[in-house]
Formats: sequence, structure tokens, C-alpha cells
Amino acid sequence: MKLPKSPLAPKAVPYLRPIRGARLAVMVSNYRYRERPDLLLMTFEEGSVATGVFTRSLTAGAPVGWSRRALKEGQGKVRAILVNAGNANAFTGRRGDAAVDQLGRAVAQTLRCPVSEVLQASTGVIGEPLDAQRLLPFVADLARNQGEGPAAWQQAAEAIRTTDTFPKASSRQCTIDGKPVTLTGIAKGSGMIAPDMATMLAFVATDAAVPPPMLQAITLAAAQCTFNCITVDSDTSTSDSLVVVATGKAGHGKVDNIEDERLKGFRVALTALLRDLALMVVRDGEGAQKLVSIRVGGAENDTAARRIALSIANSPLVKTAIAGADANWGRIVMAVGKAGERADRDRLAIHIGGIAVARDGARVEDYEEIPVAEHMRGEEIEIHVDVGVGEGQAEVWTCDLTHGYIDINADYRS
Repeated sequence: MKLPKSPLAPKAVPYLRPIRGARLAVMVSNYRYRERPDLLLMTFEEGSVATGVFTRSLTAGAPVGWSRRALKEGQGKVRAILVNAGNANAFTGRRGDAAVDQLGRAVAQTLRCPVSEVLQASTGVIGEPLDAQRLLPFVADLARNQGEGPAAWQQAAEAIRTTDTFPKASSRQCTIDGKPVTLTGIAKGSGMIAPDMATMLAFVATDAAVPPPMLQAITLAAAQCTFNCITVDSDTSTSDSLVVVATGKAGHGKVDNIEDERLKGFRVALTALLRDLALMVVRDGEGAQKLVSIRVGGAENDTAARRIALSIANSPLVKTAIAGADANWGRIVMAVGKAGERADRDRLAIHIGGIAVARDGARVEDYEEIPVAEHMRGEEIEIHVDVGVGEGQAEVWTCDLTHGYIDINADYRS
């Protein structure tokens, strides 16, 4: 089923900056999707390092297990990432493990690198065994046809899509020691979005030189306030993987302290890049017509604020009200109450589109629904809630819930 592009898709395709030391190639394997790229190989020059943040799902796919072990055994060294779209290779038992083993060894042999320096990711249908023999013949050609320019990154973003209606990619720049540093990333995701680590599939490369432990800490912090703050349908994928690779080709001085001020710009750039990608995922939520920003303040702490915000964002009643442009703010009150975090009923305040709806635990006396309903008819909805108990705050993003979500997921395997 070919889906129309989301109305929330970015109006322009971003310029994707090449990363020194990173090359990419895609191919059409016809494994699930016909006559479109569905297989990606990313390769990195020797000396590159990586960190990964993966789903905490107890039914994680075989590629997630493979990549976790590879990063640990290889101490963060990386030479390649192999990605296939259309088959998640999740809940496939020993056959799934055997498939990633065959593919990982084939890539390692082709690149003449240790098996532990090859990462893998898959996305698509759960429970269908992955036939590695159908993909193995493409490995050598992928390695031979590598490119590094903007077109290669754009093709890579296209190749990892499943129900995505547009490719997701972004670039950012910063400086370390006065040397220009570039970051470019791609992501896929549209449904089964409620990350419990990062999101679906996302791959970022940078020419910065950052040791694995520091790269891990910076990536975790950035993922927590970006990918871990989005939700489309409250379902956490078995394949969620975020991998950040640093090739070390930028030429700046050695960084060996996580508190080094020289890393400030890099932290900001990585967080901004992941936020770009995360918001594109929400904008492409299955059946989505509206992007929703939910800010919660006055909570006991930031963690409590995030839980309250996600309770609102994941509420089917809130999401369907937004889809129907219904200014039913009582559903927001309900979602705050069920979150399980402290909230003062008599100090609760709600703003929709900047308009005060409720204050001090009750509807504002001069409340008029017309301007709120007008805001609800737009493509970008803003909800701000203050629960009146502390200083904690958080922002999360979601989309509305339309009949299109049902149509897409009811037909997904057909």
C-alpha cells in the first residue's frame, strides 16, 4: 500500500553534509518492497568509534542483541552498519540469531575487519524469519558502490523506510578547538512509536573525535530529551536502535574529559540533530494530521513532568479530540490525574494555544471556546499544563489519532 506524504512533512529537503570517514551504499533486494532501495550498508574508516542506545523491550530483535554484543566486545570500535527494511527479524528465535551471524560475518569478511566491528539493524514485520541467503549476495556490491556525498545520505534515508511517507535526515555543525565539526543523521519511524531509549532506527555520523564512554554519555543525555520524548501510539518497538559513530577526522585536539567546555557546542549540535529527527518521526505518525507539543511545568521533578506529559500525549481521548478539533480540555485533566504523579487539583492550570483555559483548579471565568477551537483546527497544537507542586518541567511531542492509523495498521501485512 503506497501512502500519501504526510501533510506535516517538511516543505524542503535538507542539505545533508558529508562526513569525513563515512561512506554509504543502498541496493534493491526486493526482499519485501518491490523496486525500491531496502538495504543499506554504512562503512567507516578504521579508527572510528560508536555508541548505541537500544530498546529495552523484552522481545528485542536479533539485530539489537547482535549490536549490543558487538559494541561491548569491540569496545566501541566500528567499521560498518548493515540495515534492512521490511523484516524486523524479531521474535524469530535461533533462526534469527543465525541470520544476523551469517550477515555480520559476510560484512566483516568483505571489509576485512573483526566481526565485532559490524553492527546491524532491521525494521519491518515481527515474527517472520529473515532469510539471510537472500541478502548475502548483495554485501559485496554494497561495499563496492560506496558514496559519501549528500545524495548518498539521501538515498540511505530512503532505503530504511517502511510505512514512513517521507525520508528523515538532518545535518548540524559546530566547532571544537576552532575546527569545523559536522554531524549528519537519518532516521525511520512512523508507527509503533513510544521509545524506551531512542527511537525506531536512527544513525548519526560525525567527524568529531570523541572516545566511546564520553560519546555514550552525551548520546544518552541527548536521546532522553528528544527521542524519549516522542510518542505516536504508546507502543515501544522491538527494533529501536540509535547508533552514533565518530570517525575522528575533524582534526581537533584530544578530548578526554566529559566536562571539557570544548564539548559544549558538540552536545548542543547532537541534541538539536536528534530533535530534528525525532520531530520528523512524529510529523510522519501514521495517519497524523497534526503535530502536538505538550509542555508540563510545576511538577515535583523533571521525571514526574515527563510522565505527566506522556500520559497526556498517549491518551486516545486527548488525541482523538485533537483530531476532531474538539476543545475538550477535560480530557487533559483526566490524563494528568491518571499519570500517578503528584498534582495539586486546586492549583492546576491549562493553556491551549497560549489561551488560558483552566486556572486554580477550575475553568477560567471568562473562558471562550471559539479561539481555542480555532487553534485546534491548525496543524500545530500547543498544550501547556502547570500542576502546581514544584519546579519540574518537560516537553514531549505527539500527533493526533485519526482513522488513517487504523487503515495503515490493519493493512500492514497484506
